[in-house]
Amino acid sequence: MRNVDPGFTPDAAGHEALWQWSIDRPEVFWRAVWQFAGVIGEPGRCVLEPSAQGMRFAKWFPQAQLNFAENLLRPSGNADALVFWGEDRVKRRMSREELRREVARFAAALRALGVQPGDRVAAWLPNMPETVVAMLAAASIGAIFTSASPDFGVQGALDRFGQVAPKVLVGVDGYFYNGKTIDVLAKLAEVAGQLPSVERVVVVPYVSSAPAIGEVAKAVTWSGFVAPFAGATRIEFTPLPFDQPLYIMYSSGTTGVPKCIVHGAGGTLLQHLKEHQLHGDVRDGDRLFYFTTCGWMMWNWLVTGLASGATLLLFDGSPFALDGRILFDFAQAERMTHFGTSAKYIDALAKTGLIPRERYDLTPLRAMFSTGSPLSAEGFDFVYRSIKADLQLSSISGGTDIISCFVLGSPILPVWRGEIQCRGLGMAVDVFDDEGRPVVGEKGELVCTRPFPSMPLGFWNDEDGAKYRAAYFERFPDIWCHGDFCEITEHGGLIIHGRSDATLNPGGVRIGTAEIYRQVERLPEVLESLVIAQNWPPESLGDVRIVLFVRLRGGVELTEQLIARIKSTIREHTTPRHVPARILAVADIPRTKSGKLVELAVRNVVHGQPVKNVEALLNPEALDCFRNRVELETD
Repeated sequence: MRNVDPGFTPDAAGHEALWQWSIDRPEVFWRAVWQFAGVIGEPGRCVLEPSAQGMRFAKWFPQAQLNFAENLLRPSGNADALVFWGEDRVKRRMSREELRREVARFAAALRALGVQPGDRVAAWLPNMPETVVAMLAAASIGAIFTSASPDFGVQGALDRFGQVAPKVLVGVDGYFYNGKTIDVLAKLAEVAGQLPSVERVVVVPYVSSAPAIGEVAKAVTWSGFVAPFAGATRIEFTPLPFDQPLYIMYSSGTTGVPKCIVHGAGGTLLQHLKEHQLHGDVRDGDRLFYFTTCGWMMWNWLVTGLASGATLLLFDGSPFALDGRILFDFAQAERMTHFGTSAKYIDALAKTGLIPRERYDLTPLRAMFSTGSPLSAEGFDFVYRSIKADLQLSSISGGTDIISCFVLGSPILPVWRGEIQCRGLGMAVDVFDDEGRPVVGEKGELVCTRPFPSMPLGFWNDEDGAKYRAAYFERFPDIWCHGDFCEITEHGGLIIHGRSDATLNPGGVRIGTAEIYRQVERLPEVLESLVIAQNWPPESLGDVRIVLFVRLRGGVELTEQLIARIKSTIREHTTPRHVPARILAVADIPRTKSGKLVELAVRNVVHGQPVKNVEALLNPEALDCFRNRVELETD
């Protein structure tokens, strides 16, 4: 935290008291966040307007007026706003003043096209400067920004953008990944042709200086779109309500058409400012990085770092380019202060043998964030042993649903291996057992019992709110149930044991998948793993057996000896009930575009059921590794 007395010592009891105050006095706390972070706008007299209908109907800052883009575009002259690396092919830098100019031009072009508050601007782009510019330009007007990564297939893009009817589509000619150039102009043409609401397609040249856009309907290059407004220097920031829709985010879509989750400008801004400044110690002049695509909420979280005065370090490409060195090359060259990534990246990096602290000067690095899946205790060990011993390692968890975190880190608390440091300030997070009673030291459902500013405004095309209610409020009446299987520890920290809908239940005992992953992936032979519950015997009414799939290091075979080692490791460090009934090798493991394992999709394949939306997967062909496995047909 800024403003902490230099003689302050981390005090868990003091932090717990602060958290309790923040949820007991939400009106005082969130107004203090507004003032502390210097939000530009008028907060109004009322902070929280409760509703007799329940927490999802509560209104935050109902009289407030602000503009999200104005808060991110605070003047800072020639200081870096964005530094971009497109793998090892492209490097660009944009100052704060240059960013404001680019946003002014693009916003003027959008206004000339007739874009108004509430219209949708869709971006099918990599994590590059133009994506940030397009978002800020849309937000300055009050338009709703929505994005997806260009590695989605055509149907994946249509499943998302087709639901929200964008007026403008911003696309790219291609992208780089792992040394390859992938051309997507044909896909862009197909998507644009099936979005009748689109009035203009703006194409960003990335892999080519002059892309052939003739086949893309209603297309113009980025430079052609903004050229008539080259002289625009002033941005007209439209004052808007706190609940003005800002983003439409999408659920992973692996069990059906993605849900379209609408997030408000004020709640997103306040929550991110709190998380960056109070939990992440992001300060003016820091250099903030998160490895993310534009189809993952961590992109939206990263971009708000501009409001805290940070330089954004943007990267597009494979994190394992240049033999796994590319991100640490970036960290050293740009004096990165905050390094954000996924738990899977940390696990995979540990298997490569790279020891960054021996090769790189990481002196400026103060914090490392990890999310996407639970970070194992061994992952904590690797970071402190091989990356840097004196940084804040924050395993964080929340989701697209709230565009932020329920549980995360604190620079004034100790880090306990394998644990998330604390509950978010202002977030009434608890763990409930099956009867809805709060528990400590036991596994249960992660819930939030009181309103918070970044609750979704709702789902798109869900007029009566039925889908929204079913998604979060049916498990426990008027309590947000997030769907994580969780535990509060004796330190006041938290451990996520996996998604609730993927928990295993052999013999009626509930087991989180992360408990097994932590043990299996300790073994050097195992690169990664995935575990499911298989209905067994097939005709049984509800009983299951645990099946573990492992992807092994090159040249390693799944021998009986290795199977025995895997089982003994799991048994020794968990319980006999955690030991899989079957262990099978696979060549690949399917995951979403943001790197999350898709246990439910694999479970469907094993049971001969369809996977409803393979377009949501990064590597859908990996599902074939799980089909018709004869080993799963016998005891």
